[in-house]
Amino acid sequence: MTMKKSIILLIEDDELDVISVKRSLNKIGIEHELVTAYNGVEAFDKLKGNDHYPPMEPLPDVILLDLNMPIMDGFTFLEAFRKLNLPDKEKVTIIVVTSSEDPDDIMKARRMGVDHYIPKPVTEKDLRQALEMN
Repeated sequence: MTMKKSIILLIEDDELDVISVKRSLNKIGIEHELVTAYNGVEAFDKLKGNDHYPPMEPLPDVILLDLNMPIMDGFTFLEAFRKLNLPDKEKVTIIVVTSSEDPDDIMKARRMGVDHYIPKPVTEKDLRQALEMN
């Protein structure tokens, strides 16, 4: 499998899940730079830039997004991300990585433009399939 180095923004509040995703990415051998945000607000700050972070340039190729987070949850992040005026944001692949297997959440995520929906715990197989489909 030959892929360019991907920039991945992981938005996840659970440190064990962050570690699990990092391990899976390393095991499947995808060349990547991983940027981590622990909630939607921090992710926005990193995307747009603020006093603490320069804006992400280029935008991430992939956003791995948890739905259930404090401060700003995944659905609120998706709504706000869609309203952002950033060049090429429509090229960003959004993969929901969540413990919710609620059919309503899955349908809502699809309606909001999510490309893939992976249930936790993340497996290397699921992550590889979602990343290779882009």
